Amino acid sequence: MIQEGGLFPHYTVAENIGLVPGLQGWGRDRIEARVAEMMRLVGLEPGEYAGRKPRELSGGQRQRVGVARALAADPEILLMDEPFGALDPVTRAELQNEFADLARRLGKTILFVTHDLREAMRVGSRIVMLAAGKIVADARREEFLRVEHPEVRAFAASFAMPGEARA
Repeated sequence: MIQEGGLFPHYTVAENIGLVPGLQGWGRDRIEARVAEMMRLVGLEPGEYAGRKPRELSGGQRQRVGVARALAADPEILLMDEPFGALDPVTRAELQNEFADLARRLGKTILFVTHDLREAMRVGSRIVMLAAGKIVADARREEFLRVEHPEVRAFAASFAMPGEARA
């Protein structure tokens, strides 16, 4: 899943979601069933949204379509590159929480790229930090803020609110 959903504007929601299964040679009936399943999974009722174009959706709805499209072909591993970066803070937090719940239910391996430590802490189970192209930290979410590396310490300091004790 790429930034801002990467939806094709001239395709309907259903066509965007069914794109990869179609490229993989799935039959029409199987694609239609999978599209409806994925739409329900991300909270979009197929009867209401399947025929709409991306421009007819809110930013959060477009992101949901992007998640549905990424999951449609049932990949073993899902790479998400800052999928919620272009959203307002309220919608972003809502989708982060929904995504974290969805990831737990699906049991998929998801590589979630973000520059936002709060987002990583909200959706991640394991956090890997890169600096200058090298891994400088690899820890479970609960342990990450205690990692003793200057880059991690800088991010951890930015994570604490003014007046809060730092990790």
